[in-house]
Amino acid sequence: MNLAYITHSDCLKHSNGAHHPENAARLEAISDMLIARGLDPWLTHIDAPLASRDDLALAHDPRMIELIFEHAPSAGMVNLDGDTAMNPYTLPAALRAAGSGLAAVDWVLQQAQRRAFCAIRPPGHHASHSRSAGFCIFNNVAIAALHALERHGLERVAIIDFDVHHGDGTEAIVAGDKRILLCSSFQHPYYPSSGIPPLADNCLPVGLPAGTDGTRWRAAVSEAWFARLSAHAPQLIFVSAGFDGHREDEMGQFALVDDDYVWITQQMIDQANRSASGRIVSMLEGGYDTDSLARSVYAHMRKLNDD
Repeated sequence: MNLAYITHSDCLKHSNGAHHPENAARLEAISDMLIARGLDPWLTHIDAPLASRDDLALAHDPRMIELIFEHAPSAGMVNLDGDTAMNPYTLPAALRAAGSGLAAVDWVLQQAQRRAFCAIRPPGHHASHSRSAGFCIFNNVAIAALHALERHGLERVAIIDFDVHHGDGTEAIVAGDKRILLCSSFQHPYYPSSGIPPLADNCLPVGLPAGTDGTRWRAAVSEAWFARLSAHAPQLIFVSAGFDGHREDEMGQFALVDDDYVWITQQMIDQANRSASGRIVSMLEGGYDTDSLARSVYAHMRKLNDD
């Protein structure tokens, strides 16, 4: 079993408030799909640990970390911005979400051809060095990538972010760090109105208009990413796996389908096999239509498990 499924029940308890699109039903739909389609027994199940303050400080200002701990409510809700709230269960969930990436890195680096998918919430790619935003508390993928570099001694990693929204927090954290190649595709112009132009040469943005389908998206990311990715030769590939570019998801206006996520997963596998001993860590970001989210995650994970 070369694919780990890393999650925790704490991630189900976080809430941004009633009727918020980022809700526990997302993880429940994924879990139900993996069971219904028979993939679940083939996975290595790992409970996400709690990240420590030192872990969070790999990517975040200690003052921000302390403010999050101080704002964590014992009852009721606290709003961090117009889209992001904390309830009494949010801090443990956010620590598990960040901790999942640490556990994933530790696990995949033990053996060649290992891969991991972190089914966690809150997501992370809008959280910057000093601010939570856009449903995100801590930047899960940036913490994991820096854990691999700083604590495991890797020299080069890549982050592939195919969420329909630009991962502005991730870019702000990794811009200028030549050890990290950030490849991102997103609807532009759209929230959070960033990404074009990039902040640094190690950031490769692909901003595409509303209505973009799989044919156009595949051509654009192939042209922008693959030569640089090959030259960078990452020793570990991270994925900010946002599935809200699906044509059934109303949080964006892309027209991607399940097979587009299979295709990009295969491209990442091919690169990982060339330079990273097959190792990939994928972490859930967006995806708010539960049907298309569950199908797309299943397709993504089945490809990670099969190849």
